[in-house]
Amino acid sequence: MNDTVNADPAELAKFSELAHRWWDMDSEFRPLHMINPLRLDWIHSICPLTGLRALDVGCGGGILADSMARRGAADVLGIDLSTKALKIAQLHALEAQTPNINYREVSAEALAAEAPASFDVVTCMEMLEHVPDPASVVQACADLVKPGGWVFFSTLNRNAKSFLFAIVGAEYLLNMLPRGTHEYAKMIRPSELAGYCRQSELDVRQTSGLEYNPITTRYSLSRDTSVNYLLATQKPL
Repeated sequence: MNDTVNADPAELAKFSELAHRWWDMDSEFRPLHMINPLRLDWIHSICPLTGLRALDVGCGGGILADSMARRGAADVLGIDLSTKALKIAQLHALEAQTPNINYREVSAEALAAEAPASFDVVTCMEMLEHVPDPASVVQACADLVKPGGWVFFSTLNRNAKSFLFAIVGAEYLLNMLPRGTHEYAKMIRPSELAGYCRQSELDVRQTSGLEYNPITTRYSLSRDTSVNYLLATQKPL
């Protein structure tokens, strides 16, 4: 790994410390397990995964990558720069006997240089707000997907409501996430992410919000993109 890798060592260390808890449904990763079926169904409704080659960028312990393989993707690759998280992902795949899945410790940019236009669908969820240069990751995702293929992003909006809900509420009041999980300055407005997509020649096709109800403790997809949001983009033919 060289010094130019688009990763924050502090962020990698933070998630490495928690790696062994990725598949503990009652751990700090419980929110990811709760939103994963929503994300997966949303992706599959736009781009049916059956028989496709999929890539999950910033896969962590493999929650989304594993579910895409189980939904019928012909081949799934999960990539991350956290060695510990990848070992957990690989161990889970072995234990659960997940079909058609592999993991690699490689950056999106390096893989894009090695294997451009190799995937039918690329996902990059809850990852852009943790890297120094999110535009570089978006470009790499665009380079990795085949013409006509789909790239899906999810991240956190940057505004007062998002600060209140995602940081103050989720990290400090409800203790849903470890304190320090998100930095306000690294959050990305939908207009900014759409701009990165346009620069990378990805067409934004659909946007969705993701809301949490603290009373019912349930997540749901909505039109409200003020806190968490998802973007579906397509590479022109």
